[in-house]
Amino acid sequence: MNNEQQGNPYLNPYLAGFLLGLTLLTSFLILGAGLGASGGLARLSAWCGLCIAPEQILNSAYFGAWGEQPLKYYLVFMLAGILVGGFVSAVVNRRVKIQTERGASYSAGKRLALALLGGIITGFATRLARGCTSGMALTGTALLTTGGVAFLLATFAGGYMTAYIFRRQWHD
Repeated sequence: MNNEQQGNPYLNPYLAGFLLGLTLLTSFLILGAGLGASGGLARLSAWCGLCIAPEQILNSAYFGAWGEQPLKYYLVFMLAGILVGGFVSAVVNRRVKIQTERGASYSAGKRLALALLGGIITGFATRLARGCTSGMALTGTALLTTGGVAFLLATFAGGYMTAYIFRRQWHD
């Protein structure tokens, strides 16, 4: 059974892209800044660190600059809105289901382990690059920055290459 049969139909991708563009424009008009998620996650990590070892976090060259209240930042609230909004959308459209998306040749445990490893690598890389996909591709491309356009092209090229390499794990 595909996702169309499990819940309401998905939003038209062209309409979704247009609405995303309006969201980005609204963010620029209201906040004077674009979209991004990795900054919110980094600040959440700093807050968790403050709960465990506050002195080390405050003395850290990376986390310390955010002070004792790293969650007071617009990207933290944007990230929370993304999580809550995504969940509400899934509930409204009857798509909430606990499952592990995987190909027939991979066990759920192996798929989850690889997803965790990929998430850790991606999280590290986004902070190293000073931005995530939404920050680099959406905001950077909207501002016509060379880095944003190069990142967007590299992301699509990498995605197509990865899909080609791993296509067999999704076949029965």
